[in-house]
Amino acid sequence: MSTSVSDVLASLERTRRFKQLFKVGVVAASLLITYFGLEFIGFQLSVILNRLPQFFAFIGEFFPPDFREFTVYTKNNDIGGLRAVPASVANGGEYILESFDSQQLTLAKATVVTLLLGFMGTVIGFPLALTFGVLGSERVTPFPFNFLFRGVMSAIRAIPAIVWIFLYIPLGPPGQVTAVLAIATDTIGNLGRLFTDELEEIDEGPIEAVRSTGGSRAQVVSFGMLSQVSSSYVAWTLYILEINTRIAISLGVVGAGGLGYIIRTNQDSFAYAQTAAGIVMVFIVVLSVELLSSRIRARLRPSEHESKGIVDALRDLGDAGKWLGTGGGGKN
Repeated sequence: MSTSVSDVLASLERTRRFKQLFKVGVVAASLLITYFGLEFIGFQLSVILNRLPQFFAFIGEFFPPDFREFTVYTKNNDIGGLRAVPASVANGGEYILESFDSQQLTLAKATVVTLLLGFMGTVIGFPLALTFGVLGSERVTPFPFNFLFRGVMSAIRAIPAIVWIFLYIPLGPPGQVTAVLAIATDTIGNLGRLFTDELEEIDEGPIEAVRSTGGSRAQVVSFGMLSQVSSSYVAWTLYILEINTRIAISLGVVGAGGLGYIIRTNQDSFAYAQTAAGIVMVFIVVLSVELLSSRIRARLRPSEHESKGIVDALRDLGDAGKWLGTGGGGKN
């Protein structure tokens, strides 16, 4: 018995040492790849350090942000700085609505364009994402035919949305139309794969219950499978909407319009204070969409998300304990 126990302990010790050596090897390999990678791209730390004063001087030109282009009213009346924001909403938002109808480039209109690009791309891509996601599951489509749909989704995910917008050039130049198509295509791959993975984790009980009542194949899929993941599917769609909003901003840099385009335009014209205003709007848009989406997803999947309102989330930003990891997790 003692020999057997000694053998087990020795085996556990060898396993522990192997895991430790493996971790050390992974860290060492990562550091070596990073070192030689920096050499390969010509990274020189001394050059970066010498150019830091120019970098900080460049960043200083972004402050204070100039919201002169917030609306047509502030733009035409040369109302700059932070004063442009209250001036735009002083008459009940009429100036903001006026900016939506104008052909002039404004932050208000660019913000709406960015939100619409992300939203429309998500909505247009959803039906095919649902189709490929469901058919890509082995529970619905027998192996290996399900891999045909998985392969399509993998191929779509392999190409970033910023590349898809150029692949759609035969349909039109890089703009808002091709941006929506690029975001929709990206949605098919990313959201479809999430749908497939979610469907693989469902319980067999409801499926067998529908089958035992003589339900058709379509009824088994609808009532036995999709009924289990409907809330999760909505939650994942909202999550992809967050990502698509960020993608819409990046596509704007290559001509799709929205906040990305206005930032690039101001940057090219050396209007750095107005560029900073665009960056501030990006932060507000992304944070707002993320907080709203997280709030809804918390209601849909309470077991996986802590339900927290926007006010509570903003209040937590000022909690030093949470930043340091020392904040209490319980309720007072």
